[in-house]
Order: sequence, then structure tokens, then C-alpha cells
Amino acid sequence: MLKYDNILIAVDGSREAEWAFHKAIDIAKRNDSKLSIINVIDTRSFASVEAYDRTISQRANDFAQKLLDGYEELARDRGVQKVDKIIDYGSPKSIIPKKAVKKTGADLIACGATGLNAVERFIIGSVSEAIVRHAPCDVLVVRTETLPDDFEPVVATEEFMNENK
Repeated sequence: MLKYDNILIAVDGSREAEWAFHKAIDIAKRNDSKLSIINVIDTRSFASVEAYDRTISQRANDFAQKLLDGYEELARDRGVQKVDKIIDYGSPKSIIPKKAVKKTGADLIACGATGLNAVERFIIGSVSEAIVRHAPCDVLVVRTETLPDDFEPVVATEEFMNENK
């Protein structure tokens, strides 16, 4: 039987990413896998924004840390024994399928089909598309269309997102 030992789940605070996270938890439990949770802080726009707001990078880091802490707690509560958190900086499109896979030894990447940045997705393509194209391992792209109507995020709630803006 095929077994995944190291699952990398990319999260960005969106409902779709949290839905993918729940599926990754189930796969990790079935396979007794290590679950690495990654949030990549996209620093490409920081240079122009930091000229006006010097606290932006610290706020982005604080948001990522709180997000990953929430996901780690949820994974452990649901029975995943081996959980690792990763915050990285740069382009999620290159970091996740290349650097993060190498760092974690991931044999499966899970991600939502869509995330928070609809404008970038329209102009230059989605992060999930880049992961599928460049990953050296299996990729599970969790489609938004399967998101149940009654699904309520536990970590990436409206209150959490508004509190961490």
C-alpha cells in the first residue's frame, strides 16, 4: 500500500486552505505521517509598502505565527502526533514546491485550489497551479467546489482575520 510519510500543507488564512488542511489531517492520521504546515509571507510587495508602514513585516510574521499555532493545535487535537510549523518568506509559488519540499522531505503537498489573492491569480496564475507544475512529489489540490455549505473554519475565522489585519 502506498503510504505518505511527510505531508506538507500550505495555508494562507482562507476558508479553502482550511478545508484542505482538514483533508490533510485525515490523510496524516491514516498514514501516521508527519504534517508540516507552511505559511509563506509574500515579500515581493514589501519594499514599496514598508516605505509607508514599517510595521508591515512584523504584523505579517505575527499573523503567520498565530495562524500556524492555531493549525498545530487543531491537528494535535484531531490526533496527528508529528506536527511541524514553517514560516518562510518570498514567493509561495517557488518556495512551496521547491525549497519547502526539500526542507521537509514531503512526499505529498496539499493545498486549496484558491486562496486569498484573487487579483494575482487572475493576472499570473494561482499558487496551486505553480505547485502542481513544479512539485517533485504528489500534489492534492482540494477543490473549492467541494466545500460543504455547513463548513465553518476553526482557525481562519472572520474574527481571526479581522483581528490580524
